[in-house]
Amino acid sequence: MTTQGPAEPPSHELSRLAELHGVATSYSPSPDRTVPASATAVTLALAALGVDASTEEATGAALAARERELAARLLPPTVVRWADAESPALAALPAGTRLHIETEQGETRSSADRLPPGVHRLTATAPDGRTAEAHLVVAPPRLPTPTSRSYGLLVQLYSLLSRRSWGMGDLGDLGELTAWAGRALGAGFVQVNPLHAAVPGAPTDPSPYRPSSRRFPDPVHLRVEDVPEFAHVQDLERVRGLLERAGRLRESVLDKGALIDRDAVWELKREALELVHAVPLGPGRRAAYADFLAREGEALEDHATWYALAEVHGPDWSGWPEGLRDPRSPETARARAELMDRVDFHCRLAWLTDSQLTAAQRTAREAGMPVGIVHDLAVGVHPGGADAWAQQDHFAAGMSVGAPPDAFNARGQDWGLPPWRPDRLAESGYQPYRRLLQALFRYAGALRIDHVMGLFRLWWVPQGHPPTEGTYVRYDAEAMLAVLVLEASRAGSVVIGEDLGTVEPGVRDRLRERGVLGTSVLWFERDWEGDGRPLPPEAWRADCLATATTHDLPPTASRLTGDHVELRDRLGLLTRPVAEERAEAAADAGEWLAFLARLGLLDGTGGAHGASEEEARIQAVHRFLLRTPARMVGVWLPDCVGDRRPQNLPGTWDQYPNWRLPIADAEGRPVTLEELAGSGRLHALLEVVRDAGSGGRGRRASG
Repeated sequence: MTTQGPAEPPSHELSRLAELHGVATSYSPSPDRTVPASATAVTLALAALGVDASTEEATGAALAARERELAARLLPPTVVRWADAESPALAALPAGTRLHIETEQGETRSSADRLPPGVHRLTATAPDGRTAEAHLVVAPPRLPTPTSRSYGLLVQLYSLLSRRSWGMGDLGDLGELTAWAGRALGAGFVQVNPLHAAVPGAPTDPSPYRPSSRRFPDPVHLRVEDVPEFAHVQDLERVRGLLERAGRLRESVLDKGALIDRDAVWELKREALELVHAVPLGPGRRAAYADFLAREGEALEDHATWYALAEVHGPDWSGWPEGLRDPRSPETARARAELMDRVDFHCRLAWLTDSQLTAAQRTAREAGMPVGIVHDLAVGVHPGGADAWAQQDHFAAGMSVGAPPDAFNARGQDWGLPPWRPDRLAESGYQPYRRLLQALFRYAGALRIDHVMGLFRLWWVPQGHPPTEGTYVRYDAEAMLAVLVLEASRAGSVVIGEDLGTVEPGVRDRLRERGVLGTSVLWFERDWEGDGRPLPPEAWRADCLATATTHDLPPTASRLTGDHVELRDRLGLLTRPVAEERAEAAADAGEWLAFLARLGLLDGTGGAHGASEEEARIQAVHRFLLRTPARMVGVWLPDCVGDRRPQNLPGTWDQYPNWRLPIADAEGRPVTLEELAGSGRLHALLEVVRDAGSGGRGRRASG
């Protein structure tokens, strides 16, 4: 094994201290290579965890203190007990230790046996008089596996415009899509991008993966006309003006080639929702709103307060007056009282959006979907946003999440997202994480977790340093998984982990053991440990969502034709001669097409009569996916109409219109939801998918 890296590796004492705090001192970008982390990266990561290792003396003192603490500790701050196994932490207690457990349900127990699922309070008293208090997470052993194969549609919601949208897809469009796909097409789910609340201000970062808050949804997705109070707005002239402006905004995207302008859409909807906010709620609606306020409590108040303060002081709380940077300060309390009407406005928006999300999932289930809507959990939040302000004691100051250098990116990646502190999560019984999951599972039939490897470890990059000078910090994966399984099982939801790319050995096995599905993308499924050829369908894993592409990859038509290489060449993104890139892409696609032909999947059967060669190839790709044992098969909705443009082109910012493209046909003409429902090309592809992978569901009319 070769070793290379910075010239300043951690000392023995620093390495030992780092190990005791879960900070890695090296990483392996490939099985035969180990790269040491720099002493600077390790020292700064420890500092973000509240550990001083700035000098040899400080390191020695911190190491001695940590070793004394661990030697004297009876229990960690959070203890996990899977329902089918004994807890190692409890088993390690001295003989004769007495337990006192207060359950979530208000009961008192003296034993951890046969406890109900939940997060309980545990007090242990050892025979020598030592005591320890801990959070006890009791979780089912695993999530139930979906009993039958289902197929579904993958779509970026903003890109799905109907003739009723206000310039971008909304929750009304999502409800229409699920009702149609479930009833007419036999689809089992619809997967969407993260719908988390965005950081306000123009221009807004259009990426749904860098939100202000993951805890609450973004009201830009509201279908304003579906808010009951909108029908009772008295200023009809303003309403007419808003609807006319909405029509012009919609037409600019659908008929005039404009990009989706999220800021313009939000400005329009905000004006409309201000009018709605002035309409008194009826008794039933007020009671429902009061229930929402009581349920969400301080978290909602903090969220709405941040948005109210951002209207006055700007969208980055680090630049606010000092007193307002602390959500618990007297200055913040006074500002909240002064801005109470704006705080209530943002609370109301959260309630309305939550209500429409819940209604969309109800529509999906009523349409016969066994799963319904698959929501997406981003890996983190914007450092200047609402969650980072309200939960700043749980975030690692001065750190950002990213990825180390690898074969595909020699410079590594910095995603600009502050990581949670694993120690603070454990001390709180994982409360922020639990509340986040509870909120999402209320309206998610399934949850896709972006970069699911982050439940185990994250690459921390010190601010002001390149991503190459970061290091991994470990999380308590047993606790993170136990909380996930607990909350998902309570909601009856499926969990899908996005586990693409470099994955630490053992991670996929542990996820599968707990019932978390993986993600398998056709182009990456090769026999990497053998001859490198396309992996036969029977060799694929069953516990996964199988797809042909994702939002970060070229659509299937582009992959098959090599258009994705031409796009990157036009934008100056290639690092090798274009001829080499073309040849490699053509060889990759050609090898897959030859494999599909050998399997008899390119013979034009299964509803593909009259299809063009390109359509037949895309149909063959999906027939292949349905030959695998994958429990869920996803169809990228733009693939159904031959769209060639990726929704996001990693490595670009203003060179490419990431996150701003409507679904379009092969010629780049936007396609509305209504046109999708009548598309012969779409029906031909989905007929193939439904016939090959119905999983026992009855055939439905395709009109």
